[in-house]
Amino acid sequence: MSVNIKIDPYGFREYDARWIYEKDINKSGIENLGKGFGTQIISHTKKNNPRVIVGHDYRSYSEEIKIALKKGLLSTGCNIEDIGLSLSPTVYFAQFNLEADAVAMVTASHNENGWTGVKMGIKKGLTHAPEEMKELKDITLNNRFIKGQGNEKKIEDFQKIYKEDLIKKNKINKKIKAVVACGNGTAGIFAPEILKGIGCEIIELDCNLDWTFPKYNPNPEDLEMLHQISKAVKDNKADIGFGFDGDGDRVGVIDNKGNEIFSDKIGLLIARHLATSHKNSKFVVDVKSTGLYAKDKILLDNSCETIYWKTGHSHIKRKVNTEKALAGFEKSGHFFFNQPLGYGYDDGINSAIQVCHLLDNQNKMMHEIMNELPNTFQTPTMAPFCKDEEKYQVVEDLVNQVTQIKNKKIKIDNQEITEILTVNGVRFSFDDGSWGLIRASSNKPSLVVVTESPTSDERKKKIFNFIDDLLQKTGKIGEYDQKI
Repeated sequence: MSVNIKIDPYGFREYDARWIYEKDINKSGIENLGKGFGTQIISHTKKNNPRVIVGHDYRSYSEEIKIALKKGLLSTGCNIEDIGLSLSPTVYFAQFNLEADAVAMVTASHNENGWTGVKMGIKKGLTHAPEEMKELKDITLNNRFIKGQGNEKKIEDFQKIYKEDLIKKNKINKKIKAVVACGNGTAGIFAPEILKGIGCEIIELDCNLDWTFPKYNPNPEDLEMLHQISKAVKDNKADIGFGFDGDGDRVGVIDNKGNEIFSDKIGLLIARHLATSHKNSKFVVDVKSTGLYAKDKILLDNSCETIYWKTGHSHIKRKVNTEKALAGFEKSGHFFFNQPLGYGYDDGINSAIQVCHLLDNQNKMMHEIMNELPNTFQTPTMAPFCKDEEKYQVVEDLVNQVTQIKNKKIKIDNQEITEILTVNGVRFSFDDGSWGLIRASSNKPSLVVVTESPTSDERKKKIFNFIDDLLQKTGKIGEYDQKI
């Protein structure tokens, strides 16, 4: 009897794998993914029985997907160490703590219900790069599997080990009152306890686990989630508000006045704070991030370097690693801290802890610290629908169009484009520091659009209108997830 194997090739994304469960992939497809990853691990580690840490998030179907994935891994000879219900950073931490060879985390992160996926890594602290995803895709879709026999064991109470590691190193002196919002996702059983453990007073918001996500999707870039946190901060007269995504590797921040602080600016505040005690450091930021890093006086006075790089947790993680940077920051809320602050991977709770240290070390409220930054006008990250099979070509065409506009000195809001960065889509800048970005999403059928201006809200909007006009003319753009 033949087995029905369903696995959509487009689910192999730039640096992780994501599908709509049962529509794009079934259990047999997941099992084959496990066989493919197991084969890849054995090929890279040169071990017959490499040890693989496996965990899953709190979705109704995540555990059954994990069982199918493990079945595939075991069939290649991998030895499984299952740490159970986890955050992605818990799995990454386990690879260090247990000295394992690889990790596989079953999660769809912030994606809506129905989605599933796997975040994978072999080298400690790193997740798959595009080359490794391409290799995995080839192995899996062409059934190039190694056969072996692995075994499995459950690691009990690993959640506790992870929590204690963060708590013991990060005690604070100031009593910080923090709203902790988890959107009913997995972070709800981690974040409140850890932040309370370092010395915070906690107000919980949607921290009970509920895989239906009854109020909003756990996504710290989602305006609905941020507005709820803002209200809770003001109602409780809290010092800070934190919002975590579905697998706990990202954080969003609300100040004591209830104002959203885009994560790239939080990153800059942390970088400034770290620069004074870690001179000559490097910081890596993604191309969606504010232009303020490049001209920041505190960073420059402390001989710190900022490197703009490709958006995506795997890309920034690797760049932080190869550059031996102290930290990396993404506008989406992925922050990466190298030793002595972390292990190089993205951990939303550790990121929130670093914000607490920022508050702990200054006799100022969060809005006062924020006001020390030059004011800029930023859009949220906006994602217009674009088919997976079309999005990269659409972006390539737009890169060419924007390059021509620069070369022809065509003005946008009476300004010429002065600089173009094409490391990830196209980021184009103007003399006054304003900029716009168009890139393909790494994990969904959409593009990504961001604009910023230090000059005016109006200029920010005009740059967006320019981008939107280019996009609409392609005829390949659908609805935006959110729009200014």
